[in-house]
Formats: sequence, structure tokens, C-alpha cells
Amino acid sequence: MKVSPSLLPILRSRMQGELLALVLLHPEREYSITELAADVGVTPTAVLREVDRLADGGILTDRRVGRSRLVKARTDTPLYRPLSELMSVSFGPVPVLTDALAGLEGVERAYIYGSWAARYNGEPGPPPADVDVLVVGDPDADALFDLAEEASRRLRREVNVHRVSVEAWEARTDDPFLTGVRERPLVQLNLDLEAQ
Repeated sequence: MKVSPSLLPILRSRMQGELLALVLLHPEREYSITELAADVGVTPTAVLREVDRLADGGILTDRRVGRSRLVKARTDTPLYRPLSELMSVSFGPVPVLTDALAGLEGVERAYIYGSWAARYNGEPGPPPADVDVLVVGDPDADALFDLAEEASRRLRREVNVHRVSVEAWEARTDDPFLTGVRERPLVQLNLDLEAQ
């Protein structure tokens, strides 16, 4: 049984929200169907069906290059701005924070936790007022503060970043904060740290 996502119940699925957020929040970029499937974590066939619907509805545009189909947000329609803003405040934390943290030196892993992660994982409740992020590693504190400020602006809600060392995260001690974070839903950000 498909359940509509708690972050934005007007959508059919979480995959639809993830796909829309990824493409609409990166309007300058073209994605192949294979890239979208890998980023969203579903089969290319599932992405293809969704892309067909969204292209037919004028939300996405596509073109063929050889055997590849490249997909991009249509920014020339009245739907683009309000829909991209809606995706930013609902499903935006994953692509926005992934982009921001992937390039930050000292970040080993990052997770979204708290009410946003709970809604993302299907727990019902009111829309999250903020986004809580746990950064594992030793990035510069000032850089993390600046990153949180920029992400807050883009997501139109407060972004709270908490930094812990790799040792503290892996120790599984009785730290009440880390115990609480581990016991609740987590959304791990897929950071490409090989480039660092």
C-alpha cells in the first residue's frame, strides 16, 4: 500500500517528492534517468514513469542525447517558482544539505534527525518548524554556522547543526543526546566524500 508522504501529503509518494526537490532545486542542471534513479534510490523504470508524468504536465523538460534521456526543470512556466518553493520547504533539506555538506572539509557523515526526519520516514504530525542536522567529524565551527545560516535561508526554516566527533558517534556511550538521536528516525545524507 502506498502512503502519501507526511512531509507533503498532497504528493503520491516520497519518491515523487524527492525527485521534484532534486530537479526543481537544481534548475541549471540536467539529469539522466539513471542519475535520478541512483539519487532517489529507486529503479530507472519508476523514475521514467514519474518523469513522463511531470514532462507531460509541463513541470519538467527533457531531451535525448544518443540513448540517454536528459531531464531538467522547466523554469519558464508559472508553476516553477511556487512549486520549487513548496519543494524547498518540504523535501528540500536532503538536496540542499547534501550539496552544502559534501564540500565541507572535515565532515565524515551527516544525518538529519528530529521532527523532519520523522515526517520523512512517514510518522504523522505537524509540519516541522526546523531541521536538525548531526554532523560527524571535525569541520570548522564557523563554516558550519555559515552553512546553517545559508541553508536556513534556502529552506525558509531554521537549520540547527550539531557537531560530534567520529569517536563520540561510534562509541555508543550513555550520552543522552546521542542516545536520543539514535533512537529516533535518521536520514543519512549521501555525501560524496571521495573528492575531499
